[in-house]
Order: sequence, then structure tokens, then C-alpha cells
Amino acid sequence: MERILPKNTTHLDDWIETFYHQINITNPSELDLLDIAYRSNLKVEFLNISSRYYAGTIIIDNRLSPQEQWQDFGHELCHALRHEGNQLIMPPLFRELQEMQAKRFAYKFCIPTFMLKALKLNCYDHHIVKEIAIVFNVTDKFSFIRLNFNI
Repeated sequence: MERILPKNTTHLDDWIETFYHQINITNPSELDLLDIAYRSNLKVEFLNISSRYYAGTIIIDNRLSPQEQWQDFGHELCHALRHEGNQLIMPPLFRELQEMQAKRFAYKFCIPTFMLKALKLNCYDHHIVKEIAIVFNVTDKFSFIRLNFNI
């Protein structure tokens, strides 16, 4: 399957790029969830429960790999920065919408389009999924989905 790097940006890509520039992060080596949380005035706790966002704190499941923790952080950060309301009492369809938005946000936040485009990659190299996974500290599956479905 041919892998295609994003050619166009979306409003979400632009929002994420602006966010990263506002907190002075411009390359993949600077992507650190604790640092990003600190720069965003959010607290992070690592607990033995599923990841979630609650009242200014992003809770990350400490049983996950570092890559999965980063991916969950991206998902929960969307709730922290872009969503309002308590999902426990909101209508189910609205909750589903927020979850779909947070899932898409995580792919674009953890592997930002502007950083992806700046890398010198051979789009036809069969190792590109693994290379992206390593550079952005995500799982191979996450990298595969981001690249192959242009999320």
C-alpha cells in the first residue's frame, strides 16, 4: 500500500501548529507530555486507572507503555483544551461527537502535520511507519493509521 504524507492542512492542523508555536515547540524531539502539560497550565497524574480528564488534571493510565501514554495524553488534551461539559451527564450523541473529535485530535497532535511535512522521508519506503513511530514516540499501529488514512 502506498503511503501518502498529508498534502493539505485542515483547520485542526492549523490550530495544533499554532498551539505548538505558542508554547515554543517546533520539532519532534520537544514533544514531551509533562512539559506540554506544564506549558498549558495543566496537571498530569499517572494512576492505575483508565486515562481521563477531570477538573484541570489529565490522568494517564500508568499501566500503558510510554507510547500509549503519549497517545492517551493527546486524546485527553483535546478534552482539556477544546471541550466543555461533563460527559457523564451529556446526551450520548454529544459525548460520541467529543470522543470522535478527541480521537482525531490525538492523531494530529501526537504526529503534527507541520512536523511530519518537515521530515525528509521517502514516502515509498516500507519502513516509514516504523520510522514515524520512533520519531514521534507512538505505536506502530498509531503511525500506520495516521499515515495510511490521512487522519
